[in-house]
Amino acid sequence: MKSLGIVNAQRAIFDTPLKFLSGAELPRYELVYETYGTLNADKSNAILVCHALSGNHHVAGHYADSPKNLGWWDNMVGPGKPIDTERFFVIGLNNLGGCHGSTGPSSINPETGKPYGASFPVVTVEDWVESQARLADQLGIKQFAAVLGGSLGGMQAMQWSLSFPERVRHVLVIAAAPHLTAENIAFNDVARNAILTDPDFHGGDFYQHNVVPKRGLRLARMLGHITYLSDDAMADKFGRSLRAGKLGFTYDIEFEIESYLRYQGDKFAAHFDANTYLLMTKALDYFDPARNFDGNLDKAFAVARANFLVMSFTTDWRFSPERSRAIVQALLHNRLNVSYAEISSTHGHDSFLMQDKHYHEVMRAYLNRIAIEVSA
Repeated sequence: MKSLGIVNAQRAIFDTPLKFLSGAELPRYELVYETYGTLNADKSNAILVCHALSGNHHVAGHYADSPKNLGWWDNMVGPGKPIDTERFFVIGLNNLGGCHGSTGPSSINPETGKPYGASFPVVTVEDWVESQARLADQLGIKQFAAVLGGSLGGMQAMQWSLSFPERVRHVLVIAAAPHLTAENIAFNDVARNAILTDPDFHGGDFYQHNVVPKRGLRLARMLGHITYLSDDAMADKFGRSLRAGKLGFTYDIEFEIESYLRYQGDKFAAHFDANTYLLMTKALDYFDPARNFDGNLDKAFAVARANFLVMSFTTDWRFSPERSRAIVQALLHNRLNVSYAEISSTHGHDSFLMQDKHYHEVMRAYLNRIAIEVSA
């Protein structure tokens, strides 16, 4: 399969104020996005890819000045790949509150001339979907052939079917859940506290102090990364291997898994914004379509009109197959067209990012069906 090759980021500017679910308002904002493929004459072949917690707009391909910087879903999106850019016009964007170009906490607040920092509004999945719909309006796309994503991206895809039921024909929900469990909220709270208690955080306004709360970010990522992997995956990759081949009787790095986690933590802290991490995890915590329906998910999905593909992975203990099956049951209760696939995988929650043959075949088959609809 061919690569997309060189891609370029684009920027959309919005001067119409956006009111957040919290009641806060942004008078002006920008979204950075990338597009792949060609939008057809009637603009019916557009697919929106929603990113997860640490994702961004760079979904596939690479940049001219950074050939090794492949998009985070390059194995899924491109010519001849399951999301085939020779058949679809694919959009990836960096959500509001992000740290990869879209307006977020590190952006300059025009009213103060300083970074928004702690004053940036708490953002929800509903807010993101509203901003995404406005981007679609700018691009002249009245209805998406599909909206899809994994994890937090899958939650956004679900919300599209609720906020704009007439504007999406297919929704692909991958490794997601109708809401977080108490355990998942607890993991997020511990991660946030690692950042909030870092002396370099300065209440979220660390930019003005020319510091970065690296220790907190590092710990947050290490904790999160443990939950994204399965026990089997860690055992196969690292086991109890010692870096030096023997016990050191110190608190330095001794086990290979310790080395790996600290590498991941350092790498993340070097490029991700601490305030963005707080916003993204809060959006995860708050997502709950059934909240306004006394916890009844069946009622929450009563407005949905799209066709659905729901996918889960056997070793994903953070967003278990049981959570995906709850989504399927609610959709079936509303007599919607639903396909469900439970993929055997050893990679835990990260499975949705992997190049797994069975997983990719299911995606390819479903998207081929959409492509046939588009060309009919």
